[in-house]
Amino acid sequence: MTKKPKIFISGVAGFLGSHLADKFIAEGYKVAGCDNLIGGYLDNVPSEVEFYQYDLNFHNSVVKITKDCDIIFHCAATAYEGLSVFSPYFITKNIVESTVSLITAAIANKAERFVFCSSMARYGTQEKVPFTEDMTPKPQDPYGIGKYSSELFLRNLCETHGMDYVIAVPHNIIGPRQKYDDPYRNVASIMINLMLQGRQPIIYGDGEQKRCFSFIQDDIDILYRLAFEKSAVGEVINIGPDDEFVTINQLAGCIAEIIGFDLNPEYEKSRPQEVLLANCSAEKARQMFGYSPKIRLKDGLRSMVDHIRTRGTKPFKYHIDLEIVNSKTPDTWKNRKF
Repeated sequence: MTKKPKIFISGVAGFLGSHLADKFIAEGYKVAGCDNLIGGYLDNVPSEVEFYQYDLNFHNSVVKITKDCDIIFHCAATAYEGLSVFSPYFITKNIVESTVSLITAAIANKAERFVFCSSMARYGTQEKVPFTEDMTPKPQDPYGIGKYSSELFLRNLCETHGMDYVIAVPHNIIGPRQKYDDPYRNVASIMINLMLQGRQPIIYGDGEQKRCFSFIQDDIDILYRLAFEKSAVGEVINIGPDDEFVTINQLAGCIAEIIGFDLNPEYEKSRPQEVLLANCSAEKARQMFGYSPKIRLKDGLRSMVDHIRTRGTKPFKYHIDLEIVNSKTPDTWKNRKF
């Protein structure tokens, strides 16, 4: 009987990484993983995971903990797109440097495949939406630039040294376990945490920015297949629905309706470099894997409300320093308004 490959997941205490670990464990795979806990919760980590509280930037340690791992999932990221404009060093270090560290360790340890979770931020502002994988990336903030740079490193190193790779582009994932006390990211979680405390959400600009939101399980099922499908090697694949394209105002309204909250949002100035219309086509995933989201937006948001109610609301933790503070820095962060 063929031995099942061992899976390594970076960011395994995070929202995406912990759910992915659950999936592989349920399918009978041995899973190892690491997390520095910048963006995750320790109690997210499944008990069956061989867990290391390590930072990917400590390369020698990463080489040791990825030894004997066959398939690497790189979910770890300081996924702070808006904040990256004001803390570019911190974000870039934990996107580009950490990614190269893990790729290098995987190649050194002769891993078979590397699945990199990139970001919709790679696309930037395009002439049309939804974004398709054949579009030339035009990232317009340090986070997106870092993610696309990491893709280029991955292609270069894997093609040079002979390791299979896949570039997945999951986007705007929502669901239980998402960090909701973080003032810098996760708009749906921030709004739920505020409204459950009886506080009005804060919306940047006029709230007419449009996004699609993807429920976690609809992403996990495709990511799982990317570990094994031969057709995925060398491909960029968007993961997430493209049919519920909503404004941030509509998102707030939907959450308020679920909670039974009297909505009267506060509006702040727009954040610099924010993409106004961001939606990824799921057509390639549909054609390759029969992708079909099972959870609609309102149902996904309802599960998040239930989770946060059960876990309890939390005060927001300003756990990342602002490197650049000027007139363009959002007051929500500068004056800690959440």
